Amino acid sequence: MRIEICYFCSSRIYPGHGIQFVRNDCKIFRFCRSKCHAAFKKKKNPRKVKWTKAFRKSAGKELAEDPSLKFEVRRQVPVKYNRELWNKTIEAIKKIEKIKQKRSNAHIMQRLLKGVEIEREKDIKEVQRDMSLIRSPAAGLKERKKLEEEMENMEDDSSIAMRKQKKTVLDEDVEMMEEDQDMEEHEQLEIEVN
Repeated sequence: MRIEICYFCSSRIYPGHGIQFVRNDCKIFRFCRSKCHAAFKKKKNPRKVKWTKAFRKSAGKELAEDPSLKFEVRRQVPVKYNRELWNKTIEAIKKIEKIKQKRSNAHIMQRLLKGVEIEREKDIKEVQRDMSLIRSPAAGLKERKKLEEEMENMEDDSSIAMRKQKKTVLDEDVEMMEEDQDMEEHEQLEIEVN
């Protein structure tokens, strides 16, 4: 039983399934379904169509360079049927499948961890950018109280200065009034004396 690979999406084609297209230069193209065949006829590039394995490998979403993938390369040498060789081949295929599965799982985990780190960095940046929206109204109360106290102290200092100025102005007015009264008294005394 030979399992072919789709030319467009690289999925498996089991016997009795899929479409086969032979070009004028005798090159054979096998497709798993009509979707792949139609995309091929429209001359679409498999590396730019998101659901193909070629796109996933080029975008780094799937393990691209894995030595176990080279074991799948078909060798065009016909081999006589040998039961032992057949059994060994089946066992080797199973081992290779396990290795590929482990490596692809490790690759997926690596990508997930990287994605988690990127998400965490984005969250931190967003929180720092929008800190004013997150900060609770009670968070700035201590700072506000300190500012109010400083303002009151400044007002007290300025009011003390103002009071001093008023006091000096009042003292001068009082002195002026006393002088005026002294002058008036002195004039009255002079008038009385005369």
